[in-house]
Amino acid sequence: MQTILTDFYTLQSYEQAENGSYIANISLNKDHDIFKGHFPGNPVTPGVCMMQIVKELSEEFTGSPLFLKTASNVKFMAIINPFETPDLKLQLDITQTEEEVKVKNTTSFGETIALKMSVNYQKTAK
Repeated sequence: MQTILTDFYTLQSYEQAENGSYIANISLNKDHDIFKGHFPGNPVTPGVCMMQIVKELSEEFTGSPLFLKTASNVKFMAIINPFETPDLKLQLDITQTEEEVKVKNTTSFGETIALKMSVNYQKTAK
């Protein structure tokens, strides 16, 4: 799978539950250039980057390249500052058919939920 967010985050560990959901633990790279511009002196993880991380992890776990079809209930609930909270836990509840992958995601740090969203991806040719 191709990663757009080169050196932006590291997948530290993941586990698959019996129900097919995944728990992934990632660490953000606080020194990445994105944080120098978003925003100088007050780094905030861009929402679009969080959505891309979910896509990349979904591709990793399904083994399929994916294209975003729809996103619903996208709720950014807390600011993710890579200096204060670089370690994130992402729960991905993945269901898939031959052509489509549906993912319900909850991203958190500590007890704080930072992002909730539901997305539908189209599987694309490898």
